[in-house]
Amino acid sequence: MIAASGSISDALALLTKGTVTCHKVDQLEAKLKEGRPLRIKAGFDPTAPDLHLGHGVLIRKMAQFQKLGHEVTFLIGDFTGLIGDPTGKKATRPPLTKDEVLANAETYKAQVFKILDPEKTKIRFNSEWFGNLAGEGWIRLASRFTVAQMLERNDFAKRMDAREPIALHELLYPLVQAYDSVALQADVELGGNDQLFNLMQGRTLQEASGQKPQVVLTVPLLVGLDGAEKMSKSLGNYIGFLEDPDTQFGKTMSISDALMWDWYLLLTDKLPAEIEALKQGHPMDAKKALARQIVADFHGPEAGREAEARWIQRFSERSQDQAPEVAIAGTEDEVPLTRLLVDRGLAGSRKEAERLVAQGAVSLDGQKVADPALRMRLLSGQSVLVKVGKLKLERWVVT
Repeated sequence: MIAASGSISDALALLTKGTVTCHKVDQLEAKLKEGRPLRIKAGFDPTAPDLHLGHGVLIRKMAQFQKLGHEVTFLIGDFTGLIGDPTGKKATRPPLTKDEVLANAETYKAQVFKILDPEKTKIRFNSEWFGNLAGEGWIRLASRFTVAQMLERNDFAKRMDAREPIALHELLYPLVQAYDSVALQADVELGGNDQLFNLMQGRTLQEASGQKPQVVLTVPLLVGLDGAEKMSKSLGNYIGFLEDPDTQFGKTMSISDALMWDWYLLLTDKLPAEIEALKQGHPMDAKKALARQIVADFHGPEAGREAEARWIQRFSERSQDQAPEVAIAGTEDEVPLTRLLVDRGLAGSRKEAERLVAQGAVSLDGQKVADPALRMRLLSGQSVLVKVGKLKLERWVVT
């Protein structure tokens, strides 16, 4: 379905959901009203072999355009990968070899079809037009921009101020990415919010080349499992496309409730109103539904249901005798139970702990706690079985 034949407002709500930037909404609306498949472009430099949910935010946005009948191009930057994207870098990145780039590109092609429809996805390599660009072509391309324009980029400005070197080829990266939009005649370019400068250069170069400028849509960087840093394999706070169902389900169940709602916004097609409705129910039910969906995206719906059943069997049905023992320091004064729950990671915040107690989701030695203001004095040698919700169970041994 092309959006123009359906509801433009519904299409805009889905396509702009979870975005940081839409430049410009009125131009996107006008393009949708043309009633033709729009050319959607998103570029990925194959600098590492594995994709994770952080990449999935952008790929899912591509899939949303695809479901509305638009033409999606997954652009593999095998040429730009040789330059190395300077975004967020304090020093010049060592370039990858062509063999490394091509090997990584092959793994990308296999992984993106976990989310995208392979029958409706164009895969292009930007070496198609850059591989044969002669010296005169490079000079003409570089003449479209000024050094001052490039130094407006935040990354470069910081490095200049810190007197850190900037290699000349790094200044070419935004130009190259911009020319990709010209080569593909993109109507819309998608990217991470850290790529906004590069994406906007595409608009500039398209106008200079006689094309209508693309609409720029950026998505936020996905916060990882730790709830603090952006998802990154190097930080270990990631869920990989290629991980098995049990690992994906278990990792999703480990995130905080607050982070869960951000993931719902960025990793599912649910609109904000639907997410608000989910918040009225029990957060554990919502988290299991999210984990099922994530597994289903990569392994199919049945795998999601089976992973949930195994997870419940392992963690929800374990007996009290199987509760892990945790050493807790004794206290002379009474300490709020809510603080202890937060300190132990059984609740994400004092407010969440108070809500769990008020809902009757917290019990001590099998007895539900009814008072969110309950204070405890922990005496050496004391042992307390603590249960939070259906799934979190541990025995506090006071030392």
